[in-house]
Amino acid sequence: MSTRPKQLVLIRHGQSEFNAAKREATYFADEYARRVLEGRPDSQIVLTDLGVEQAKKTGINVKKQFGTFDYVFHSGYQLAKQTVDNILLAYTAEELKKMPIRMDVFLRERDPGFTYAMTESEVDNNFPWLNQYWKTFGDFLAHPPGGESLGAVSERVHLFLNMLFTSHTDEKILVVTHAHVIRCFRFLLEHWNYEQAFSILEKDKPLNCGVTMYESDSTGSRMLLREYNMDFTDGLTRETYKLKIAL
Repeated sequence: MSTRPKQLVLIRHGQSEFNAAKREATYFADEYARRVLEGRPDSQIVLTDLGVEQAKKTGINVKKQFGTFDYVFHSGYQLAKQTVDNILLAYTAEELKKMPIRMDVFLRERDPGFTYAMTESEVDNNFPWLNQYWKTFGDFLAHPPGGESLGAVSERVHLFLNMLFTSHTDEKILVVTHAHVIRCFRFLLEHWNYEQAFSILEKDKPLNCGVTMYESDSTGSRMLLREYNMDFTDGLTRETYKLKIAL
């Protein structure tokens, strides 16, 4: 008897205002880059126009590849909800009636702590020890000042997975969440050790709207990675957005 979902599809949200302003860096380059987003928490950041288009195109290809889902989950952040809404535009009204949508707080992004809206120079001035601390403990176990380590995020992802394993066995599940959360899904589902986490996290960052898929194995007791970080956006990339700005 299966104790796992039949299929678990994980999708990172589309490009957000933060992604565009930071250009995927950890901190803002300068005060100008930060200005348009200052004062808003992570949960209220929305998608760029490119992010919306990424989600729409991803939805078309997700439907072709996977069909409908038994449940759709997201983190509750505005950009995750927007991504879900635009992905699901590919489905008919009748299909949507069969796909309940749920928000789950365990899927929220890693808490970035006090450095959330800081520039690189502000971080260096306020936390001069941070770079060496990060090198010592690594991306998975280090805590941003006042924030969460990925190890801590994995604890709540573990709770979410336990819920899936208990209440959604043999179902097809879609989860729209965040880059760090997807990394924690990988840590847990692929049974990484710390050394694997340290080495893989440096190389494989989930794309905006990147699609990762797990399937239950033949025993129904383990989820196996079948696809990682597929680009279903038909070639619409972050570079396209930068080009539009430049023009």
